[in-house]
Amino acid sequence: MNKYIKHITAVLGVAVMLFATSCGDDIADEITSLETSRLFSPTNLTIVIRNQVNAAISWKKVNNAKSYTLELFENGNENYEGTPLKSVADITSTSYVINGLLGEENYSLRVKAVGEGIADSKWTSETFKTDAEQIFYAIDPAEIKKTEVTLRWPEGETATTINVTPGDIVYTLTAEDIAAGAATITGLQKETDYTAKLLNGTRTRGTLTFKTKGDTTPVSVEDDLVALLKDADEGTIFSMLEGTYEYPTLTIEKNVTFKADNSNKKPILKSTIFHVKAGAALTLESLILDGTASSGDQAIVYDEDGEYGALTIKDCEIANYTKGTLYVNKKCNIVSVTITNNVYSNIECNGGDFIDFRNGIAQTFEYTNNTAYNSALGRDFFRMDAGGSTNFPGVTSKINISNNTFNNVTNNKGKRILYIRLASHEITFNKNILANTEGYYSNQTSTTIKEMKDNNYFKAPNFTASTQDKAINDAGTYTELDPGFKDAAKGDFTISNQDLIDAAIGDSRWR
Repeated sequence: MNKYIKHITAVLGVAVMLFATSCGDDIADEITSLETSRLFSPTNLTIVIRNQVNAAISWKKVNNAKSYTLELFENGNENYEGTPLKSVADITSTSYVINGLLGEENYSLRVKAVGEGIADSKWTSETFKTDAEQIFYAIDPAEIKKTEVTLRWPEGETATTINVTPGDIVYTLTAEDIAAGAATITGLQKETDYTAKLLNGTRTRGTLTFKTKGDTTPVSVEDDLVALLKDADEGTIFSMLEGTYEYPTLTIEKNVTFKADNSNKKPILKSTIFHVKAGAALTLESLILDGTASSGDQAIVYDEDGEYGALTIKDCEIANYTKGTLYVNKKCNIVSVTITNNVYSNIECNGGDFIDFRNGIAQTFEYTNNTAYNSALGRDFFRMDAGGSTNFPGVTSKINISNNTFNNVTNNKGKRILYIRLASHEITFNKNILANTEGYYSNQTSTTIKEMKDNNYFKAPNFTASTQDKAINDAGTYTELDPGFKDAAKGDFTISNQDLIDAAIGDSRWR
């Protein structure tokens, strides 16, 4: 039996060789001219949610397709049964946008290719969910009181309740409220952070956060702010009226807040240097700090050793300071530093770095949703020296630098964005735009970056390919897209690049 099997195997082998020889020249031609009875299905089906309730859909072009058909179903119906919510035929491009979907809703979508003289392709499908809607208008600061707030949205837009937390307040909207697109919520606590949700049943139509007003001390340009500060109680909130205040020095020895009476009419503090002492906490909110003709020092200077309360800088415009913005050269342990929603410009940094900790430390350091441009051109940006850890060895500094826009800062290939040498720290550096700079990250072996992802580098080559000795480069997930700034020369960094908008990269004010 084995003998016969060997003969059969030999014959089959010869047959295969003869077939291969006779057909070899035609195999390539047959593969490249493959004919099928139907079109191939679209591939790379991608759905991006824009403005909460709009779906931008795209797919890869199919050879020989004359058009495409799209079907949309509600409730994430993966079986695609019943009548589609939306059906669109004769789409000649490889993209389509569906606007005005419901918020917080599951959908399923499928696309097929259509040709002539050939069967349609099979469907390519995907499911997705829209985001919560945001139809609330920004709150007018004048409509925020100590114990009430007025919230507004487009007139006639349907909703059922406004839920406010903390306090679990549920306000049932009337027909008059809906027609006016406005409602006043009462019974709030003064000086409290609240979140309000506009709901239609269980579906979110808008979300806002706000803080009720507290007991404040009104200040005008005619008042003596130095005297008011000296006589102030702990926790005083100075509510500053519109105008220009010229004080070369303000000494902070108590926990105080300086904020605009109306954030749409920011007061200007010209030439002012804040000197912080005696463990004080300081909040600056909705102010314009103009360092023109100042002493040449940093905008905020910590003058004495000690344990300090929180430093908060929020919604401010800070410009024209000579030496930097924040200087901590004493043995200061600051419980938290929160710098958010500010715009910095023309900070020269002559003799200091932009943020400059020499012997002090912040237990938490948050730098988020800020824009900085034309600053620290020949200096490091974030400097935190080892002296902070030497003086406070039990502190691990948590540093979060996220969703910022940096343009023409630290524009020197030998200077660093992260000159951080604390013995114990963790850095998160995500979703920032770094543009038009020759700077790089760091060359310090002690710099500890816990997470770095989704940053965008435009004309900023040294953040990914610095050749400095021991350079830290971004080797993770990043992009190098042109943000398409509207007018960088005039400080307008509105971005036009849709990919960056969709991915929520950079300072949110520009998206």
